[in-house]
Amino acid sequence: MASSSSCFSGSSISSAYHHHRERPPYMKPKFIQSRPISNQNDPYSSLTSITTTCTEKNSRNVRGERDRDRENLERESRERKEEVNNKIASKKAISVILRREATKAIIEKKKGPTNSKKLLPRTLLEALHERISALRWESALKVFELLQEQLWYRPNPGIYIKLIVMLGKCKQPDKAQELFQSMIDEGCMANHESYTALVSAYSRTGLLDQAFSHLEQMKVTPGCKPDVFTYSILIKSCLQVFAFDHVQTLLSDMAEQGVKPNTITYNTLIDAYGKAGRFGEMESTLMEMLLEQECQPDVWTMNSTLRAFGGSGQIETMERCYEKFQSAGIRPSIKTFNILLDSYGKAGSYEKMSAVMEYMQKYYFSWTIVTYNVVIDAFGRAGDLKQMEYLFRLMRSERIKPNCVTLCSLVRSYGRAGAKEKIEGVLRFIENSDILLDTVFFNCLVDAYGRLGCLAEMRHVLEMMEKSGCKPGKVTYSTMIKAYTSNGVSSRAKELRDIIGRQYVNRRDSKLSQIDEPHFH
Repeated sequence: MASSSSCFSGSSISSAYHHHRERPPYMKPKFIQSRPISNQNDPYSSLTSITTTCTEKNSRNVRGERDRDRENLERESRERKEEVNNKIASKKAISVILRREATKAIIEKKKGPTNSKKLLPRTLLEALHERISALRWESALKVFELLQEQLWYRPNPGIYIKLIVMLGKCKQPDKAQELFQSMIDEGCMANHESYTALVSAYSRTGLLDQAFSHLEQMKVTPGCKPDVFTYSILIKSCLQVFAFDHVQTLLSDMAEQGVKPNTITYNTLIDAYGKAGRFGEMESTLMEMLLEQECQPDVWTMNSTLRAFGGSGQIETMERCYEKFQSAGIRPSIKTFNILLDSYGKAGSYEKMSAVMEYMQKYYFSWTIVTYNVVIDAFGRAGDLKQMEYLFRLMRSERIKPNCVTLCSLVRSYGRAGAKEKIEGVLRFIENSDILLDTVFFNCLVDAYGRLGCLAEMRHVLEMMEKSGCKPGKVTYSTMIKAYTSNGVSSRAKELRDIIGRQYVNRRDSKLSQIDEPHFH
């Protein structure tokens, strides 16, 4: 890999980031007021001049006093209005808080007072909406039960649909099915939206058989024919679990039902095929999309295509696609440039990275945290720690909060460069911040210490993980075994293999994150 120092420098990065151009100060024109020259031969001229001047001054004083009085009155009026508005806002805020507290108290003690069936509709609906938005499904169902007990309650399909969608997001399809049946039992007709919400609840959880079963029920239920939105939800769920055969079945079913895919459907397919490396199917889907008159590609289509080719190292193909999309009138977004920067950085094409950054500067595209992470990682891969640290400082000065991706790039680069003291500096920075760490960061830290031969520090990372609520997984243990083996500590490597082997007995199908932490003596 060529050194990045020839392509990048501190000044180039600085100029590529700062978008402000120096402008000459705005010069206000100076107006010179000329007064008539008094006639010295006229004895009254000076008196007239003085009188006129005094009159003008008195007039200005009177006008000034009137202006000041008017300004004072206006200011006092504004202050009174602000005071009244603040009191009204305060009363409203207190009212909302009291209503929420009262609702909370009644929910916690449902069988308490008899007037719990006479709550105001606004009180309960606000509490229900708050819990649905926060995905607090258990509390939301309790509020809904209390809502059903009210004397003024009437079944509303809209509320049921919102609850079913929430339960789908919370991976509670059985609860969603119960609500769906309860809706029908209360006299509400099942419609397209309620069925789609139920299908989504099962497909999000990966229960595709049940989701397909409800799809078939939709077809035979009057007024509930599935539309492109229903099929798109199912297609996306199938693609997430790589069930490509089910996707083809759904596409054929759409054609039989006369439902045409829309832009979202095509973008979902293109993105999934690209991530799976199925470039032939991705290109055929894109060509099919281009043939559709009602489905034109957009910036999401472009980004998915560029990410697929750029992420797989097909830089020339990515560039050709970018030119074609641009010639079709599709304008790039900041996400587009982040994809280009990431692809060029991983390919070591630092000159092209610089060109993208200059383009972003020219057209005033502000850097995001993703942009910073991509460029920081690129410099770290190239071993240019000076530029990497400069960008990290610039990121913080712009009040953009680093995340775990940023810290992983720093730790990984310092580990490769053998800079242990720099890693300690990153840990001190973390102690003084509120960044939530994840298992991926700790795996990078284990790998960095293992490369440096700091086995005690590497083992201490397990304690750090426990304090942070992260559990080590297969990658963590494999990295530690590799470090012990490369440093000639075969006994530790064998001990760790034995511990992992005991933990994996009869648990091969369980999640790796549920493995207990190994203990060393």
